[in-house]
Amino acid sequence: MLERLSIENFTVFSKANFEFAAGLNVIVGENSTGKTHVLKLAYAVLAENYYQGKLKPDSVPNEATLQQHYARKMDNVFHSRGVDGLIRGSEVELSVSFEFDEAGLNCAFTVDTFMLGEIRKKPNQWLDVRPVFIPTRELLTIYPGFVSLYEGRFLEFEETYRDTCLLLGEPPLKKPMVDLLSILENSMGGKISLDNGRFYLVLSDNKKMEMPLVAEGIRKLAMLAQLIAVGALQKGGYLFWDEPEANLNPRLIKVVARVILQLAKAGIQIFIATHSYFLLKELDILTMEQPIPTRYFSLLKGEDGVVVESGDSLDDLQTIVALDEELAQFDREQDAHHA
Repeated sequence: MLERLSIENFTVFSKANFEFAAGLNVIVGENSTGKTHVLKLAYAVLAENYYQGKLKPDSVPNEATLQQHYARKMDNVFHSRGVDGLIRGSEVELSVSFEFDEAGLNCAFTVDTFMLGEIRKKPNQWLDVRPVFIPTRELLTIYPGFVSLYEGRFLEFEETYRDTCLLLGEPPLKKPMVDLLSILENSMGGKISLDNGRFYLVLSDNKKMEMPLVAEGIRKLAMLAQLIAVGALQKGGYLFWDEPEANLNPRLIKVVARVILQLAKAGIQIFIATHSYFLLKELDILTMEQPIPTRYFSLLKGEDGVVVESGDSLDDLQTIVALDEELAQFDREQDAHHA
């Protein structure tokens, strides 16, 4: 479990600390406050630690190359063409520190404008469960041939797309998490099928619909269903999900909230970034009904970069921009009625 992330001079943050919960972590804030940046940074480092362990299972982390691996993965995940854009303002380097419940995974390093820096804390072991990143847009429609094209050409896509497409194409488990799949399949009105490199939604009458013909909200549920079916989401693993609510109606948002809660209860540490107050409240209600370790973070623009406010419940947060805007809209509506 990732317990703490500390950052300095990273994008919009001068200095910030995130104390994470073992279950569900929810990051809220207006645009340009760094919600997605936090998710991508954590994912990049965890993914690289997992990849290096799979590449060299009998090796131990090496300081001489580890920092370059981190910098390269961050560069590819952020698709920044150099880490200059990740370093805040006129600073010459950024620093990052990760602390886990298992001390052997702890790491800390710096990155400068030349993709160099130093390892301040070297992990003593590799991550043995892969993290999963779900981007804002669905990937099933771009899946056919995407990975091979990405490996051979320069594409204007961040590396999270490639990583997740690799997972989507894996063979399904014989015994996946059936309960969660049933929730998703009932909401989608069918099951997901991968046939000759293309994804289809197989309806109850066995009719196959090509993914481009399926509503985008349903495609997002289908992507999550496929990740569950292939076992990409495992106990002790990590799920980073950017704006789960994007292109979903309130009914489907409620489905996503239920699945998120169940994944957290299954032992997966979850990190989401959202603009949706509806999703926030749904998660808040569900976690009151079925308590799990939960942490909320509100990102706020300050005079010296973005500051972080956190709490164990929504009520602990002093400022929630999504709520403020809903209340302001209600006030405008009342004023219009009385005009």
